[in-house]
Amino acid sequence: MRAAVVGSPVTHSRSPVLHRAAYAALGLDDWTYEAVECTVEELPGFVAGRDASWAGLSVTMPGKRAALELASSVSPRARRVGAANTLVPRDGGWVADCTDVDGVAGALRAAGIRGPSGAAGITDVVILGSGATACAALAGVYEVGGERVTLVVRDKGRAAGTLAVARAHGLNRRPVTWDDIGVGDLVTATALINTTPADVLGPALAERIVAALPPWSVVLDAVYHPWPTPLADAAAARGLPVATGLDMLLHQAFGQVEQFTGRPAPRQAMRAALAETVEVDLLPLPA
Repeated sequence: MRAAVVGSPVTHSRSPVLHRAAYAALGLDDWTYEAVECTVEELPGFVAGRDASWAGLSVTMPGKRAALELASSVSPRARRVGAANTLVPRDGGWVADCTDVDGVAGALRAAGIRGPSGAAGITDVVILGSGATACAALAGVYEVGGERVTLVVRDKGRAAGTLAVARAHGLNRRPVTWDDIGVGDLVTATALINTTPADVLGPALAERIVAALPPWSVVLDAVYHPWPTPLADAAAARGLPVATGLDMLLHQAFGQVEQFTGRPAPRQAMRAALAETVEVDLLPLPA
C-alpha cells in the first residue's frame, strides 16, 4: 500500500518520518510513504490519478481547503473548520477529515492544560492570529472543553471567517486587535495559542503577553523554527508549560495513521522517531 503527503513546498515535511516509523512498528513492511510536491492547481489531477494501491493522503498547505472540494464525504469537524488535511479512499471516492484538530487538542493535553488550582474546568483561551491554523486551533479548543475564546487579530473585519468557525463550535468569541489587547484579556486564560508567523511576536510583546497570563496557563506556539521563539522563552522564564508545532504535528499524525491502516497508532514509536530528527524537545505523551 502507498501513502504520501502532498503540498507545496513539501520537502521540509516531517510526516514521512512519522508515517514510516508507524508502518515499521505495525509490521507493514510493504507500505510506503513519500513527499510529493503538489500545488493547489495540480491537486485535483493528482488525487484523481490514485489507484487501489493508495491507502491515503496527508494534505498540507496550500491544499487543505481544496481537499474538501475533492471529497465525496466530509467529516463534521472538517466541515466546521473549512479545511481537510486527510484524504482516505472509500467506496470509489475520498473521505476528507481534519486531524489537525487532534494535533491542537493533543498538544494542549500534553502540556497539561488545566483550570485554576488544577481544576478540570477549561474556560478561557486566547488565540493569536486568524488564519487556517487558528481555525484548527478553535476546533481543538472545543475538543478539550474550552468555552470562551479571545481572538487577537490585526483587523477585526478580516477575521469574520475565523469567527464563523468559532460560532460553528458554539464557542463564545471576542475579537480584539493587537493594539487593544490588555491584561484583562489574558488574566483568566487557561491556554495561549500562537498561530502567527515567527516574525510577528518580538521579545517585548511576547514578554508583555506572557506576564499577564495566570500561573495555571499553558502556551502552545505553532512555530517550531527557529526555536526557541520569544514567546517560548518568555513562557519558560515564568515556568509555564510550552507545546510546539512539532507536538501538534505528532498528535495529528496519530489519527492519520489509524485512518490509513485501520490499526491503533504506535504512538511511542512515532514520537521517538520524530524526536531523533529534531532539536526541539517534544512533550511526553499523556498517560
